[in-house]
Amino acid sequence: MKRRGLLQGVAAGAALGPWVHTVAQDRYAKYRGQTLVVNYPAHPHYDQAEKLFAEFSATTGIRVERDKMQYLRMKDKQVLEMGKKGHGDYDVIVYVVMWKTEYVKKNLLESLEPYFGNKALADPAWDQNDIITRYWETNALVGGPKTYLPGPGARPYGIPFGAETGVLAYRADILEKHGIAVPKTYDELLRACHTIRDREGIGGLTSRGQTGHQVTAAWLLHLTPHGGAVFDGNWRAAFNNAQGVRAAQVLREIVETGPAGIPSYGFGEMQNAFLQGQAAMYLDSVSVFGPVRDPAKSKIVGKVGYAVHPKGTQHSAQSGGFALAIPRNARNKDAAFLFMQWMTSKQADLKIGLAGGNINRWSTVDNADVGKKYAIEIPALRAALKITNPDWRPLIPEWDHISQQILGQALSDVIAGSRPAKQALDAVVKNAEDVLRKGGWIRN
Repeated sequence: MKRRGLLQGVAAGAALGPWVHTVAQDRYAKYRGQTLVVNYPAHPHYDQAEKLFAEFSATTGIRVERDKMQYLRMKDKQVLEMGKKGHGDYDVIVYVVMWKTEYVKKNLLESLEPYFGNKALADPAWDQNDIITRYWETNALVGGPKTYLPGPGARPYGIPFGAETGVLAYRADILEKHGIAVPKTYDELLRACHTIRDREGIGGLTSRGQTGHQVTAAWLLHLTPHGGAVFDGNWRAAFNNAQGVRAAQVLREIVETGPAGIPSYGFGEMQNAFLQGQAAMYLDSVSVFGPVRDPAKSKIVGKVGYAVHPKGTQHSAQSGGFALAIPRNARNKDAAFLFMQWMTSKQADLKIGLAGGNINRWSTVDNADVGKKYAIEIPALRAALKITNPDWRPLIPEWDHISQQILGQALSDVIAGSRPAKQALDAVVKNAEDVLRKGGWIRN
């Protein structure tokens, strides 16, 4: 009986274990020797993710050629390559969330449904439901309500990777020194900014402020918490109403009490000001978690606490970041999907999360080792995910132009103090609505 049981166990192992191994190996065997060209950003998450490229190649036999660049420079290069007849240079691209509907409208991206449905490629253990819900809804889906929200018609064109929400990071030592409670509301936040500037002699809150996309992103951080929206339900301008004006005034006050360089700060400079001790607070992406702990980048290791985004009239936190996608004219589409699937697997997400990259999966959030290592960060992430807003800004094809060339110019005037917020925002209503009218969103 024992021998028969042993033989049955061996038979079961032979039937299951090697079969699973063989299936995994067969998934890659056809593509061994292929080389993928991957375009991705210089960003804290990808600094950690790229460390796994060699492991991917060793496991699959698929080589990876890197094209890494500043994230706002990627779009022009991507559009050029994806617009080529025949094959473009890229097999995998990383898009910023605000580009997703434009790329799909221009027929530049592969729908991922056929790949997830292909049993020869799809890993049954990958588990889409384990992707953080708001990240999947915001970063992956196109075609639903408003063309970018989850719902009927929404389909995946990307896989969230470096997706993010927002948190308040603060110097616990400085707040304690001056008897400042961790801000829970905007009134408390702005009072803290003034107190820190006056008593500590450094910026209260760091912020983006560079003309164009960056200053618009900074303003958006304060818009939905104050109950505002960029456009109303009929796609008319709402950014110049009381809520939009208040968000701009808040941003102006943050600039006045913040580090001197804010009007020139992009994302990297803004974050670095906090890491180098030039500001006592930070209100932006969770991608700050890893760099704060890195002594090569941070002068404030061990001095930082985290809290949920302060409340204006409501709680609301940003949604955004990045996703991996396959260009329609990619040369090696199947291998590209295998790369994306492998890099966003539970195992890879855990490794990247432990190394300080952005967490994209619930299983990583719930992992005991992650919870132990990031005992301060994980509770803040959980709280942020409860208020993450997938409609934080309108992810329509026209948004990139409006953000950079219209709102991004008006808001630059506001933070410079050259025009009051109401006047500056009123002045660009027609320009923004003309763009929407041309795009067919406004029909009269």
